[in-house]
Amino acid sequence: MSRIAGVLRRTFGLVREHVGTDTLGNKYYSVPEQKTWTGRLVRAKRMVVAANPTEFEYIEGSIPMEWDAWIRGRRKEPPSVEELLKNESYREQIKLKAKEVEEKDLVLLAKEYEEGLVATPTKTLAKGHAASTSFGKEEISEEPTSTANTFQPGSWMPNPKK
Repeated sequence: MSRIAGVLRRTFGLVREHVGTDTLGNKYYSVPEQKTWTGRLVRAKRMVVAANPTEFEYIEGSIPMEWDAWIRGRRKEPPSVEELLKNESYREQIKLKAKEVEEKDLVLLAKEYEEGLVATPTKTLAKGHAASTSFGKEEISEEPTSTANTFQPGSWMPNPKK
C-alpha cells in the first residue's frame, strides 16, 4: 500500500490527508513527510483551507484556538469535536460570570456614590496641555461665526491688532 501511495505522491505531487473540519467550515489537512519525484525530502506540514479564502476578510476568531494550536505545532493531536464543544461552553460560562460580576460592581459603585463613600469623578473643563501658558484660559476666537444663510462675502473684517 505504501508503494502505491509513494508512486501517487511522486506522480501527482504532495498528498494531503484531511484531518478535520471546524464549525466555521475551515478544513484542516496534514501533509506527511515525503519525497518528491526528484528525490527531495519534503518535511511534514499542517495546513488549513479557509471557508472564506479571501485574505483581506480574515478576522480574529476565524480559526478556533484549538485548531490554531494544532496548526502551529503546539499540540500533537488535532482537537476532537467533544473538546471543541466543551471549550466553547466553558468560554460562554466565563462570559456570563464576567457579565454578572460587572453588573454587581456597577451596583456597588452606585451605592458607594449615594452614601458618599466615593467622590464622584470630576469632568475636565480645561483644554490644552497643563504646561502651556494658555491652559485653562478662555480664548476668544476671531474666526467668523455665521450660518450659510446670512453670510455675505466681504461683510466680515478681522479685528485690528492692538
